[in-house]
This record gives sequence, C-alpha cells and structure tokens, in this order.
Amino acid sequence: MRGVVFRENRWIESADGAGARSCPECGGASASRHSWHLRRLQDLPIQGVPVVLELRLGRWRCLDDGCARKTFVERLTTAFPFARKTQRVTDLVRLFGHAAGGRTSEKLLARLAMPISDNAILRQLKRHASERRDGAPLRAIAIDDWSWRKGFNYGTIIVDLERRIVADVLETRSAKETADWVKRHPEIEVVSRDRCGLYAQGVRQGAPQARQVADRFHLLQNLRESIERHMTRISRFAGRPQLPPTTGDRHAARRGECGHARQALFDRVSSLRASGKTFVDIAAQIGVDHRTVAKWIKTGFPLHRRRLALKPTSPLYFQEFLSRRWAEGDRVGRRLFHDLRHRGYTGSFSNLERLLSTWRAGSREKKQSEQQYRKFIEIPAVDPATGWQISPGHCRFSLHEADAATHARRER
Repeated sequence: MRGVVFRENRWIESADGAGARSCPECGGASASRHSWHLRRLQDLPIQGVPVVLELRLGRWRCLDDGCARKTFVERLTTAFPFARKTQRVTDLVRLFGHAAGGRTSEKLLARLAMPISDNAILRQLKRHASERRDGAPLRAIAIDDWSWRKGFNYGTIIVDLERRIVADVLETRSAKETADWVKRHPEIEVVSRDRCGLYAQGVRQGAPQARQVADRFHLLQNLRESIERHMTRISRFAGRPQLPPTTGDRHAARRGECGHARQALFDRVSSLRASGKTFVDIAAQIGVDHRTVAKWIKTGFPLHRRRLALKPTSPLYFQEFLSRRWAEGDRVGRRLFHDLRHRGYTGSFSNLERLLSTWRAGSREKKQSEQQYRKFIEIPAVDPATGWQISPGHCRFSLHEADAATHARRER
C-alpha cells in the first residue's frame, strides 16, 4: 500500500501489485523487468463512497525466444485480464443484473455507490453465460417460447435440464427452425415441451428417437384448466364461488338479455366455423377478438359471465346486518356506513347509497301497492237506526264497512 487519497468524490488507494510473473503464452517465469503498468480497478464502496484501486504492476520480458509474446503484465487473482472491476464487484453486478435486469440494476447500483451502465450489466450477464457453456453433450432439454413483444413476435428458448442453464435462444418460433436445431444435437434423448404443436412437429422431424414429455408446470396447467371448465364453465373466473341472482336485482333482466345475445352470437360463430372460415375471418365479420372466437370453438359453449363471490368492498357482503337494521327502522345512510366500517366494510359511501336507494324504491312501491288494495273512501256519517246524517263532517270508512252499512239500510 502506497497511500490513500480522497479525490474527485471517491477514495483512491494506490498500491504495488504482486501478481504472477509467468508468461500467459508459454508459462515461463521471468525476472527481467521491462517497464511499469498502471491499472485502475473499481472496488466495493466504503460508507457510500466509491473506491478505486490504482495498482502499479510490472511489465516483464518473456525469456523464451520461441514465444510469440515478448512482454506481459503481472496477472492478478482479484480481477480478470483487461477488466475494470474487481472480481467481487463483477459478481455483485452479475447478481443484480440477473435479478432485476439492466436499467433497474443501473439505478440500484448507483445508489450503492457503484456506478455502471445498463449495457455493461447485460454484457456481464452474456459473458458469464458464455463461460458456463462447456460444450458437453445435451441429453435432456426443455423447449418453450418467449416473447420479444407480447402478442406479436415470439422466439424459442432451449434449456439444459441437467445443468440448469440456457443452451440456446432462437429468434423465431417455428417447427422448421426447431427441427434444424435438434438435428445438430443427435445425442438428445428427452425433450420437455409445452402443448404447442409446432415444437412437437419440429422434435418429431429433427429427433425422432427422443421421447417427448410434459413438465410439471404444464401438467398442473392442464389440470387447472380442466377444473375451471368443469366447475365454473368460464376459465377467467376459475376457482371462485358463484352466487345465484338475488331477489330484487335490477340488473338481472339486463344480464338475461346479454346472455341471450351472447348465445345468438355463439351460434353464429359456430355456423361460420362449420362453413370453413378461419378465426380471424370470423372475428372480423362479427366484431370480436379472434382469441375469443378460438376459445369458444375450443370449449364448445359461450363463456357466460356470472356474479362472483362477495367481498368486503360490496355492501351486499353485510346484507344480513343491513336487512336487520333496515327492519328496525334505521335507514340513515351515514349511520349505517359508520356501523359497517366497524365491521370491516372497505367500500365507499356512494356504493352503499346505491344499494339503499334500491331498497327505498322497493319500500315506496310496496307502500303504494298496499294503498291500492286498502283504499279508503269518504262517506257522510249517518245514524244506523234512523239513517239520518248526524254531522256535516266526514269520517273515513273502509270499503268493507261502507258495504256493511249500505246492506243494513237496505234490510231496514
């Protein structure tokens, strides 16, 4: 160690290197110094401050006259040749890049006082991946697709299952390219793939001797989708309990109309498919997405939407409590909202008011219907014995009582 100085917002440690003095070409040791070589390496930070190592290394002459290299610099064990970072910084950068990617790792490492660009992080990942490829024969591989741009461009990734490393990455997803790649590796015995028919066709053409299997992920995926179709009849709401329509649901009639329209649309899709049209042509003709058309044709029925299980964000989750308070006469929205908050309600007051407004409308309709069945008429008050009017005022009698009085007068 020759000294430590703080310069340009970083610590700079100066030292003389003590690396190996053997020629990297012929391996012969040398004691003849040619000159000095100054090498700067980025090291781990100290208390949030970057650290740079300035190492003065000796440049030596190769004493072997038959060697093509005339001079060489001492080799360090703490850094790779021509690297600008120590080995421990390089390992840390690689771990960050593998976990978070290029741009995110660049921001995180800058906060940790280890500035590095995103391109340098990706180059470190690629260099590490190329070093791990030992050229050993592949016996068991896995093939799956990956997206350059989701929904548009897809490639193919091939993984060595025994070493758990990426064997190769193909730019496209096609049976021909898969077959060509597999033909170059005749030692392959097992191929794990997804349900894509392109890969199955490519493996059959390129490696007919290999056995095709499905991995655990795709097996569980097949099981899950079968359960979804059987239990819910709709894959997007898998595994969630469904509720029957409640009494007084104002949207029930509208949902019924939508269901009939969806069934008519499905019948039209089925007829167009039977006539030989493709999914894209059917989607363009009826105005739905081609993936929806493919899903309908695959399942054989339209995917109806039904109500999901209630959550604390819905006032209907506390319908029993609200019904009891409503029957007791407590119909003030703010007071009910305050009580629901203490019972775990996480929805808004406006959502609760929408429910209470339907209840209030139902109460008014019920009251009006009762008044229609219990009509009151106004008749003059008369003496039952004489039949004379006893007061100019009016009393309220029901229809039943009026009919009884009229019948009594007629009998007299």
